[in-house]
Amino acid sequence: MRRMGAVNEQGAPVRATVAPTQTRERVGIFQYVREVRDEMRKVSWPKFPEVRRYSIIVLVAVVIVTSYVFGLDSLFALLSGWLYKD
Repeated sequence: MRRMGAVNEQGAPVRATVAPTQTRERVGIFQYVREVRDEMRKVSWPKFPEVRRYSIIVLVAVVIVTSYVFGLDSLFALLSGWLYKD
């Protein structure tokens, strides 16, 4: 800890000095929207078949996980009902 600068030679904690934050000039709303639009043009957007394929994969995964949780919940409900004799 001493090598990292967290404690001094006596073992007491040392306060780290916080670097001052840099103040940046604020931009107007129109410049902000223009910069966002320029950055969004650089994004590699997926084609529709790729979006459809990934959506199907997500839906199938959600159905599988939901079925698994439902099965475990039903099993535990059955076991707890048997254990506590409703």
